[in-house]
Amino acid sequence: MSDAQSQTLAGPTGEVDTSSSKGRIIISIDAMGGDRGPNAVVAGIAKSAKKNPAIGFILHGPSSDLKRLVSRRKVLRGRVEIRDAEGVVRMDDKPSQVVRHGKDTSMWSCLESVRNGEATVAVSCGNTGALMALSMIRLRKIPGVNRPAIAVLWPSRNPSGFNVMLDVGADVRADEEDLLQYALMGASYARNGMKLDRPRIGLLNVGTEENKGRAELKAAHDLIEKAAPGAQFDFVGFVEGGDIPGDVCDVIVTDGFTGNVAIKTGEGTAKLIGDLLKEAFKFSPLSRIAALLALTSMRRLQKRIDPRRVNGGVFLGLNGTVVKSHGSADATGVAAAVKLAFQLAQQDLTNKIKARVASATQSEQDAAEDNKVAE
Repeated sequence: MSDAQSQTLAGPTGEVDTSSSKGRIIISIDAMGGDRGPNAVVAGIAKSAKKNPAIGFILHGPSSDLKRLVSRRKVLRGRVEIRDAEGVVRMDDKPSQVVRHGKDTSMWSCLESVRNGEATVAVSCGNTGALMALSMIRLRKIPGVNRPAIAVLWPSRNPSGFNVMLDVGADVRADEEDLLQYALMGASYARNGMKLDRPRIGLLNVGTEENKGRAELKAAHDLIEKAAPGAQFDFVGFVEGGDIPGDVCDVIVTDGFTGNVAIKTGEGTAKLIGDLLKEAFKFSPLSRIAALLALTSMRRLQKRIDPRRVNGGVFLGLNGTVVKSHGSADATGVAAAVKLAFQLAQQDLTNKIKARVASATQSEQDAAEDNKVAE
């Protein structure tokens, strides 16, 4: 950023005061592209700033609009630096077009702050395909990773309340080597993001029997099982769709096509159940009384399964951490995505995944060399 730009952003409008931001974890925020616009994003980071004084923000978007919104939030004073970016990546924009013509967009600018080392994590509510494409171009893949993956937290019966599932849509394809890498990255995510010393990994299939599934799944089963001891996770073998919200494993590994269908089916089913419950409680005067009696329990349930509170898919396998928030996220959803980004930044997730993938790659190379010698 030029001196002129820095002077433009200086002053009592909520931008970063470098003298007081030392020691903070800086998160890069794409203020544009979400369904609710920059109002929801600024409200969300204000929620985060109020709860956590250790976070600072670089906010990307039209500076005139963002200055006005930030200046209304006293809690953001001295916590936000605004980077002017007039362009917006819209939900219907093609990723290829964004890659070629998106340099002036808030999404591009957001990722550049991570690429340049000014921020530790990027957060965006924007177009998923465009965000992944730009992330791969600007941040590049970790050496040894063929395909990055999107990991999400899924409500489950486990003590933590969640399971990790990946990939849920970064790439519809995945061979056995990709699935092994997903297992390694998912284990690192669970270990660092969920504080699980030895995560249990399950490979999603049409059945738990080892003779079921496509050839690449059977091959992946053997690779993951072999890697488990050295990578410090437990492999439980094949799992089925019913195990996704269960307590059989902590991490579910699958290809992006299957994962994306599963997560959207789950979200749709949860919404249907919620709507049916509302209809049932309105059915008669007696059911309305029952609804009042059950209000506390229903609110507890709603809070636990509220998707806004577990908002954020994490792009794994890149030279930098990117959190993809729901496009429809409100302030609560944005705050949840920022909280997740902060936790992953604290744990230095990207470098730990790099080390794990590098270790596995070296082990494979050593094994190949040993086989050659034996031959």
